[in-house]
Amino acid sequence: MSVSLKLMCVLAHPDDESLGMGGTLAQYANEGVETYLVTATRGERGRVGEQREHLPLATVGKMRAAELRAAAQTLGIREVHFLDYLDGDLDRAEPREAVAKIAAHLRRVRPDVVLTFGPEGGYGHPDHIAISQLTTAAVMCAADSNYGSPDALAAHCVSKLYYMAWGQAKWTAFQAALKELKMNIDGVARRATPWPDWAITTRIDTASYWPIVWRAVSCHQSQMSIYRNLEHLAEEHHQALWGEQEFYRVFSLVNGGRRLETDLFEGLR
Repeated sequence: MSVSLKLMCVLAHPDDESLGMGGTLAQYANEGVETYLVTATRGERGRVGEQREHLPLATVGKMRAAELRAAAQTLGIREVHFLDYLDGDLDRAEPREAVAKIAAHLRRVRPDVVLTFGPEGGYGHPDHIAISQLTTAAVMCAADSNYGSPDALAAHCVSKLYYMAWGQAKWTAFQAALKELKMNIDGVARRATPWPDWAITTRIDTASYWPIVWRAVSCHQSQMSIYRNLEHLAEEHHQALWGEQEFYRVFSLVNGGRRLETDLFEGLR
């Protein structure tokens, strides 16, 4: 009997899974790959619709967690787990604790492939940067049989680790709808950071999954005042944004070289 392939995303906020990797998750779930999602926060500080008043963080977190579960069901994700950190505070989490939480999920699920944000966090978002660092450390720790308590789950060595790596065309399409993505952190403006085409190791053709991805994005109703403009993108921007998804292969135990991959599971099939 063949063993199912497994894919795990470790991300920062509700909606990261749909906007960032939705096509990839939908495609592999449709192929029979077991897909899992670990999300660090409940997006408690996200904007809620057109409301100007601030709702209690717990209220927003409950709302956005429910939206994430609906989106995950749309994308065919098998399990969703939260790490229970507060939106905006992830880079101040106790690192040993956060790494241990992620490593425990890796050892429990035992995925073949893990996806997370790149070290630039897309557009410099501190939570995105933090989850990239924490996940990378957790992948290393989960594989170490000496890591953790004596009663910890058995070590698990992930075969392939990937970072999300949006190129210029994808950022251009995204910002055509949402305007410039910019954050001011410690007095410094951070903007979208495209990956150079030569650094992208993997492109997944997800064009046929665009309708599913949009349904998943639409599950995040509290954020739709921001995302609704995505409906009205020009055709070339839709193609750039949803037609393929790009990744950087951080490491692989089963393949290598500079030839562009078209399958995250290359070397594992």
